[in-house]
Amino acid sequence: MTGEPAQTIDAFHRGAFHLVQPKGRGHRAGMDAMLLAALVADDRPVKVADLGAGAGAAGLAVASRLADAEVVLFERSAEMADYARRSILLPENAHLAARVSVVEADVALTAKARNDAGLIDESFHHVIMNPPFNDAGDRRTPDALKAEAHAMTDGLFESWIRTAGAIMIPGGQLSLIARPESIAEIVDACGRRFGGIEMTAIHPRERENAVRILVTAIKGSRARLSLRAPLIMHEEGSHKFSPLIDDFNNGRAAYARLRSSAASR
Repeated sequence: MTGEPAQTIDAFHRGAFHLVQPKGRGHRAGMDAMLLAALVADDRPVKVADLGAGAGAAGLAVASRLADAEVVLFERSAEMADYARRSILLPENAHLAARVSVVEADVALTAKARNDAGLIDESFHHVIMNPPFNDAGDRRTPDALKAEAHAMTDGLFESWIRTAGAIMIPGGQLSLIARPESIAEIVDACGRRFGGIEMTAIHPRERENAVRILVTAIKGSRARLSLRAPLIMHEEGSHKFSPLIDDFNNGRAAYARLRSSAASR
């Protein structure tokens, strides 16, 4: 319809779910969301919170892979929350719709305001997050929707991880994706809330520096931090995804194999 923002409907996990996204503006989901979703490996009926969900790519990816997962997409932007709702209502997502919902809320809220917004204390088994992780001093985009999704604010990890700790049951798992330069802030924010931190560096190719880190942590654990074997995105000399990355992208339970591979080294 004339006057409506341009959008696309994109298939993920080889068509296992579809996503409505803004075209030419805002944040468009890709591999980061699929890598994040793959960190959730749980065969039980579980509740999963996707903080800062955007159009819902990571949360929908969890729901598409885990048949017993109930997922709540928390998003502050009214426009992106609307994209998430439209994604859920797509006919292609009918098999997921009953298990996925959207709550428009600021995940940085605290105490009673947080609970009143729907971020209920000790109600989730898993919390996932792909927070804005570009430095605010980086080149700015004139697209306000994209800037909100990409630009980090002061104390972001502290506020988001504080919320994750509050809404998660004891023993629940936090999963996030970020840039390597945020490691110290993430560990500091986990503090005494989370232990058993596991980090996996993601490298574009062999002998290239890491561009992302995958992090998991357990609420209330006192286990020490572990560095897992690195994850290589592309085969040498090409843009073709490595076999393990291809598994992540297509919704297979790749993270368990990654951990097993690291443990055997």
